[in-house]
Amino acid sequence: MGFSEIIGHKKQIDMLRQAWLSGRLHHAYLFVGPDGIGKKTLALALAQATHCTELDDDFCGGCGACRGIQSGNHADVRVVEPLSGKKEITIQQVRELEKELTLRSFSGRKKIAIIDPATLMNRPAQNALLKTLEEPPQDCILILIATNAGGLLPTVRSRVFALSFGALSRQIVTQFLVSKGKSQQEAEFLAAMTMGSLGAASKIEKEKLIEKRQGWLDMLASLTPGNYRAALVSAEALAANRDETLMFLEWAGIWYRDLLTFRVTRASDEIVNQDMLLQIEQQSAHTQENLLFSLLAKTTEASRRIQRNVNRRMVIEDLFLEAVEIH
Repeated sequence: MGFSEIIGHKKQIDMLRQAWLSGRLHHAYLFVGPDGIGKKTLALALAQATHCTELDDDFCGGCGACRGIQSGNHADVRVVEPLSGKKEITIQQVRELEKELTLRSFSGRKKIAIIDPATLMNRPAQNALLKTLEEPPQDCILILIATNAGGLLPTVRSRVFALSFGALSRQIVTQFLVSKGKSQQEAEFLAAMTMGSLGAASKIEKEKLIEKRQGWLDMLASLTPGNYRAALVSAEALAANRDETLMFLEWAGIWYRDLLTFRVTRASDEIVNQDMLLQIEQQSAHTQENLLFSLLAKTTEASRRIQRNVNRRMVIEDLFLEAVEIH
């Protein structure tokens, strides 16, 4: 194990590794990018490299320190996330973290804290974190992880070094899935549908994704102009589960992008839902271009708002009412 085995993000890895080797790591980072692409993996890798007892210029993944960090059982590396059954990271959690960071390191090396996802810190928690960001304890590194920076206060964003991560290429995700036993055809389908999210592609099966997608398509098909009842009923059903809502919005963004791409270019090579090209051709022909632009933007914004814990039903209703509005 080592940095070379992390999939993708070579530029970000090289930059962080050079800063680590030269002793010039920033006291606080923001790793921002889509879910499931390896942001937390790299944060943990940096912590392992810092504490590895076998290697000086990398991490082995097998020593006690590396294994402890990977399993969440290292005294000097703390991962902060919502407590079981909770939707937010609270001010109490941040205050406990700040207290821990002021204590002397058990290993004599840097103390590292990873907050994931940082956008689930409520406002009081973010304000509490400002003290640590403004006056960081000696030999401490703080890494915030988020899908986008919009859910963080400007005062927090201005005090961290932001490092952007893009989605992995379909080829990289496909190769990884094939190496894990997926067929080439299934791997290509999952890579396309999950838009470069290795985490999502690894967790979901093709048949389940196809079944979900059909249900989502039926839902969107019911959103005909003027059918406000369908918009409200569909929003209520979809908003019942947060993970399901976010998964739908991720796919809906892909779907609207496919429709817009085909309507504008008439080219199919950039379409993600390749097996539904006929439906894409038919629906794109009957949907105004300006509405597709609006729905694509609203879908992206809806995902951001839900990740900031805005009421899910209200957010989805807003999106679906736009879809049924008579233009």
